[in-house]
Amino acid sequence: MEDNGDNVCYSTVRIKNGKFPPKESEEDVTIYAEVKAKETVPAEPSPAEAEAATLSQSRLLVFLGILCVVLVVCIAIIIYISMMMIKQQENISDLTTENKKLMVERTMMEYQTKELSRVRNDLNRTLEIILTFDNFPVKDFCPDKKCQLCQNGWKAFRGKCYLFYNVNSPWKTWRESQEYCQGKAADLVVIDDLQEQEFVSSNTNPYYDQFHGYFLGLQETNKNWIWVDGHNDTLMFWIKDSLGKSDPYALLIPGRNLRENWDKSDHQFQNKFICEREALRV
Repeated sequence: MEDNGDNVCYSTVRIKNGKFPPKESEEDVTIYAEVKAKETVPAEPSPAEAEAATLSQSRLLVFLGILCVVLVVCIAIIIYISMMMIKQQENISDLTTENKKLMVERTMMEYQTKELSRVRNDLNRTLEIILTFDNFPVKDFCPDKKCQLCQNGWKAFRGKCYLFYNVNSPWKTWRESQEYCQGKAADLVVIDDLQEQEFVSSNTNPYYDQFHGYFLGLQETNKNWIWVDGHNDTLMFWIKDSLGKSDPYALLIPGRNLRENWDKSDHQFQNKFICEREALRV
């Protein structure tokens, strides 16, 4: 039987002839019949169902529309926030650059202020030094209109000027030596440390005999050795086997050990000497 596309059901029908068949020879007769099932036709929805479906679709479309609007608004907010953050970062970067610039300018101003303060202090100090002279020797300090730390004939060391009196005899007593230095707006030298002791010693030379040297600004008062600036001596670079008497004035004997070249002198002994004063600030 050909299949024409319809649904076909097969059934078996058994027909008996009204008699009892033989027990072993007769068999039931089987007839196959073809029965075409009736096609099921879909039922049309009712108006209520159609209205409910339409309402559901409308609600879905509204929800999707609202969702799209929310997404657009969120995207717009994210873009706005991103732009604001970028702008804020740019502002922070500009402020950082400006702050660095201000810090550099502040550092420069502080440096300039310190320099001006230093120059002012140097000028004030120079004025103080100039005022120590009754008649300031301009030509000695500023030959060819260019000023120098020390006047001609003096040696500079660590902000001080030193005059090593090396003229021929007659030389001077300790008192006469101090008066001579004061006439130059100076004093007999005050030695503050080993470095200054080394500088002074290196600029002196032996002369006449082993007893002669250079007067220092050191004298004995009430059994204490005191410098002319008023402070007690703590260096004590004395010669162990003193050459002179136990007298109240100190002199430096050239050519000896740096730590052992001071000797004692009386008020009549004449020697060379060393003057010391502040250097100009130029």
